[in-house]
Amino acid sequence: MKPNQLKQLQRLYHQRLPGDRVTTPEFAQRLAAISTDLGQPLCVYLNRRGQVIRVGVGTPQQTRIPPVELPRYGAERLCGIRCIATRLKHEPPSTSDLTAMAMQRLDSLVAVTLSGDGFERRGGGATGYVDEVYLAHLVPHPEARWTVSDPMSLDTLAQQDFVSLTDALEEEFRRVFVAQQVDADHDRVIVVGLMTGNVSKTQFRYGLMEVRRLVETAGGEVLATLHQRRDRPHPQTVLGAGKIQEIALEAQTLGATLVVFDRDLSPAQVRNLEAQMGVRVVDRTEVILDIFAQRARTGAGKLQVELAQLEYQLPRLTGRGQAMSRLGGGIGTRGPGETKLETERRAIQRRISRLQREVNQLQAHRDRLRQRRQQSDIPSIAVVGYTNAGKSTLLNALTNSEIYAADQLFATLDPTTRRLSVLDSDTQEQTQLVLTDTVGFIRDLPESLVDAFRATLEEVTEADALLHVVDLSHPAWQSQIRSVMRILGEMPVTPGPILLAFNKLDRVDSEALAIAKEEFPNAVFVSAQDRIGLETLRKQLIELASYALCQ
Repeated sequence: MKPNQLKQLQRLYHQRLPGDRVTTPEFAQRLAAISTDLGQPLCVYLNRRGQVIRVGVGTPQQTRIPPVELPRYGAERLCGIRCIATRLKHEPPSTSDLTAMAMQRLDSLVAVTLSGDGFERRGGGATGYVDEVYLAHLVPHPEARWTVSDPMSLDTLAQQDFVSLTDALEEEFRRVFVAQQVDADHDRVIVVGLMTGNVSKTQFRYGLMEVRRLVETAGGEVLATLHQRRDRPHPQTVLGAGKIQEIALEAQTLGATLVVFDRDLSPAQVRNLEAQMGVRVVDRTEVILDIFAQRARTGAGKLQVELAQLEYQLPRLTGRGQAMSRLGGGIGTRGPGETKLETERRAIQRRISRLQREVNQLQAHRDRLRQRRQQSDIPSIAVVGYTNAGKSTLLNALTNSEIYAADQLFATLDPTTRRLSVLDSDTQEQTQLVLTDTVGFIRDLPESLVDAFRATLEEVTEADALLHVVDLSHPAWQSQIRSVMRILGEMPVTPGPILLAFNKLDRVDSEALAIAKEEFPNAVFVSAQDRIGLETLRKQLIELASYALCQ
């Protein structure tokens, strides 16, 4: 770029337009003349006082303002900035230009098409450089994100009342926003999935369904589900640039406050996605941690949840705003003391160390309880299974207990032990068993949860046998069995023998039942809700305990 061209761009910052006008013919002609001289599109951003605050060479998409730099940002209003953009072609603004307007929530976008010629008047001023103009702005409509005017002349555009237009738009946006915020206590969520080459369509669909259930269990409202297929995740943003723009537009249109991904994200990916979308982004693990935090009731449960949360947060401190920025390592970057980032990290590490000591004490306490049960020669059986398989409901039905049970993911976190007395119909003898309800499993169980809940999971490895409860009514019950068996296989101590119990028989169709009976002929089929098959299950548990003790 030539020095005189740079000077012309710099002089634009000294311009001031009337506050009640989108632009003036003189200013638009000046932009068109500079753009014609450069041979490049030009974008100028103005605030509502008519001051030029940003000048960029390129399209609105190339020169758009990041959400963090916008003066105000929200679904209930516009950002207070309008863009005047020149176009080298004689056509309305492109979809990418309008997308950039929507992502920034600009007051309006003026597309100025160039004539290709023109001249400088004697005494200053340019004319003849503009062919026609288009005025575009957002609309608070669920099906149409924006509207674009027919081509008009500069004089027609200059006569429009810009203040009335923006006031009317913001009033309508505010009305729609208030209607969306009737239940402001719940996050409005868009669920996003990435389908890679090694995942089948069925598995991917069930995975997205599970994330939706997790979000609903955490108290969020799922507004939409979007996905993309790629060979591998993008290292910086997981998804492609076009899909990220689509999600950002969907979030603005629906009034979403949160985007949840179906996979773990690195701290850098979260920062990049939030910068481009303008809304908060979390991954699947963070949703699970939030559910655990809501469900924790006992001191032991709260202790383990806090440990898992801190271990998750520690590597994600970097980049949380300027207050957490670290010092550089070169000349002129050294400071007098620690940064907030390092201070926070050290405090979290100290807290993690203390919590781990308490978890170790909890582990020792549970060891003593287990030893006491083992000394009484009463066989112990741990009830395991995928989350929401009905473990707590089944334990209540078997032992006439009142453990909290609900149709939710991770309804219970803390292990609960109950004694079961079974009368042998042949010998008329009472046999005592100890059943322990455990935390539900889930596919790709986060490492931080496994580490934090090791005291709870040891109930599984120390039991004489396992009762594996499966929700046969779930369309992905076979995949859930594999996930549970994979987690059990990763236990430091190999668990004892396993009895498979298919639950929710009252909700199962005949085809799924036939498949399960053929694939698992030794399994037990019950309905804890309707108390079907419980007597058979009790007998099988006695046989399981006898077999385990003989090993």
